Amino acid sequence: MLKRRILGIIKWIILISGGITMVFPFYWMIITSIKIQSEVMKIPPVLFPTRITFERYGRVIGELQFGRFFFNSLYIAVTVTMAVLFTSSIVGYVFEKFQFKYRNTIFLALLSTMMVPGAVTMIPLYLLLGKVGLVNSHLAIILPALGSVFGIFLMRQTMQSIPNEFIEAGRIDGASEFAIFWKLILPQTKATLSALAIFTFMGQWNSFLWPLIVISSQDQYTLPLGLRMFQGQYWSDMGLVMTGATISVIPILIVFLSMQKTFVRGVTLTGLKG
Repeated sequence: MLKRRILGIIKWIILISGGITMVFPFYWMIITSIKIQSEVMKIPPVLFPTRITFERYGRVIGELQFGRFFFNSLYIAVTVTMAVLFTSSIVGYVFEKFQFKYRNTIFLALLSTMMVPGAVTMIPLYLLLGKVGLVNSHLAIILPALGSVFGIFLMRQTMQSIPNEFIEAGRIDGASEFAIFWKLILPQTKATLSALAIFTFMGQWNSFLWPLIVISSQDQYTLPLGLRMFQGQYWSDMGLVMTGATISVIPILIVFLSMQKTFVRGVTLTGLKG
């Protein structure tokens, strides 16, 4: 009995310590954004600000084009997420529910592309986009991301659990193939779609290297590029950098919290199915 109680206490200590370790960076980011300037870089660090100021939020949003960077990232992330959800679901559906020649071979060829590091394809992709005049535009970020092999694999795994009787019943009722997919199959994959939406949105929202390569105009900058610019121009004002970082986290929190239940269910289902 005593041994079990000690083990329980140790588990709680580990869990609490892990929770504090994960939450503290976010806490430090937020309080640094609202500290007065004299406390931002003070040694020893000020864990609880003596006075709160929101002046930096006004500067970031009003003076430093942060709203423009925010809109660019939001536009790109939402566009890519919606496109990936559609293409991944319909391609996964075709690979799972339709029989055609070389189906498995083509699917394996698609999966093999996941083994190629992204850095290997950046230079050829940049040269290709340059040939068609898309460098330094948002299309240079959006077009290469419209198809997701991971998303296709994820949706195909989910489609395996959907009985073929649904498709046959739809065909008997005279529904078109697209109507069967849209009205009968897609609603049953909401959990997986939510998980894929969060993965895709976060990946695009936090993307830095590829936008840095293809975007050179400041008015085309995404949020990560804008934050980098703040660090270059205002390297001594960490409060300003933390303010921008705090604002940039808000959309991710909204997306995750709005899809939390279906996200957990989707990860569980796809994990068990895989």
